[in-house]
Amino acid sequence: MKLEDTIYLKRLLFTFIFTIFSGWANAESSRPNLIVVLCDDLGYGDLGCYGNQVVQTPNIDQFAAEGVKFTRCYSAAPNCSPARTGLMTGRTPYRAGIHNWIPYDSPMHVRKNEITLAKLLQDSGYQTCHVGKWHMNGNLTDSRYPQPQQHGFDWSFGTQNNALPSHKDPVNFVRNGKQVGPLKGYAADLVTDEAINWLNNQRQEETPFFMYVAYHEPHEPIASDHKYTALYEPQGKPSIYDPEVSSFQAHHGNITQMDAAFGRLLKHLEQLRLRHDTLIFFTSDNGPAITNAHPHGSTGGLRNKKGSVYEGGVRVPGIVQWPRALTDPRVLDIPVSGVDVLPTFCQIADVVLPRNLELDGASFLRALDGRQIRRSKPLYWQFHAARGESQLAVLDRSWKLVAQFEGGSLPPHGDILEEHQMRIQKAEIAGYQLFNLSVDETTDVQDDNPRIARRLISNMQHTFRSVQADNPSWPAWQWPRKEGMQIRAYVESLKIGKQ
Repeated sequence: MKLEDTIYLKRLLFTFIFTIFSGWANAESSRPNLIVVLCDDLGYGDLGCYGNQVVQTPNIDQFAAEGVKFTRCYSAAPNCSPARTGLMTGRTPYRAGIHNWIPYDSPMHVRKNEITLAKLLQDSGYQTCHVGKWHMNGNLTDSRYPQPQQHGFDWSFGTQNNALPSHKDPVNFVRNGKQVGPLKGYAADLVTDEAINWLNNQRQEETPFFMYVAYHEPHEPIASDHKYTALYEPQGKPSIYDPEVSSFQAHHGNITQMDAAFGRLLKHLEQLRLRHDTLIFFTSDNGPAITNAHPHGSTGGLRNKKGSVYEGGVRVPGIVQWPRALTDPRVLDIPVSGVDVLPTFCQIADVVLPRNLELDGASFLRALDGRQIRRSKPLYWQFHAARGESQLAVLDRSWKLVAQFEGGSLPPHGDILEEHQMRIQKAEIAGYQLFNLSVDETTDVQDDNPRIARRLISNMQHTFRSVQADNPSWPAWQWPRKEGMQIRAYVESLKIGKQ
């Protein structure tokens, strides 16, 4: 019997028994708790269960061994704010006008009229809680922009973007619209502590809940507890004198510290007897950053990295556990995406989707049984600030079409000047390449597969036009840090001119 049928029959039987013996049916009790755990810049190859032989992630590895591990899980976008927006809305984030990461105080935000997963679940009777990184607006204390509460969260504790000045002793956490920093401790532990406290003190026992746990790790600026960095101390080589070794320790220790925090959350769910009927989806917002300061993130050998629509930028870990319904561990080679979370969770929670909601994702409930997802359209990405070139991509099973924008590129920082928005609106698609991912992502095979290429090109063009029609514009705004750098450079030029 298929998973979808099993869930339906169990609910039907549950309702029948309660109706006979109790005179009423507690419908809420038949719906599972739902948790999304989202890491930040965690690459496809950054976990032991995805082939990393160095980094220690025992809790996540065990979680994968006991659950469903997807080898082709994709983020909704190749960087932060768009990926989170896609996950929360079930729509490619560019429909919401989220084209790049959102700097502090930027007017870019997920608009109030966007229908979110949290709001749908809240309206259907779920309690909702957000802990960790938000990054779907420019300021968590500014009433001009919709906050987590307006998007369906009863409780919110987190940061607008990164934990600052680093993961250690952050000063910028906000709880339900009010600043609570500076705090003592590390971000992963603070986020997990808040989740546990909410489960203990805010959760109503007879009400199902949705929790969004957005860890900051291993995004820069990195800071990790010594007991985790010490695990990666090379013998006979004090790391304090070697920046490269110190960076290696900090990055890997950061992941191990997040793993420990995640393990603590799992243990607490077990202690509260909630684990059995809680579906947990563990994933990442994009591929590894691999920066000059911390070049140690791993794509697992995939092409490119964060900021690219190639596999290294968008293929991420994806693990599901739901002990009540998923009793057999599996490893599945079926493409699933962050945009699939909303339709999947709503199907499981018996939430009827609004008729006017145009989704880009599809429920992956079938995939948990090993069946292909029924998609009305291939997965789609566009990124105007991609590394080296602005890009688009569509994915249909093993076929991936990548193209470039002609005249539609944006700078990598967070400016949204009028000229940039005009570029987006007037961009044209060019430079198509077709890849068979079952072979590689380097050889263009469109000449050998013209029918597939034509179909995917047509789909890409249609989706792009549809996205452009939805795309809102924002008030012109310039990133203050860049503006400050320009001012300092101008002042320095005046000094030089006087010499």
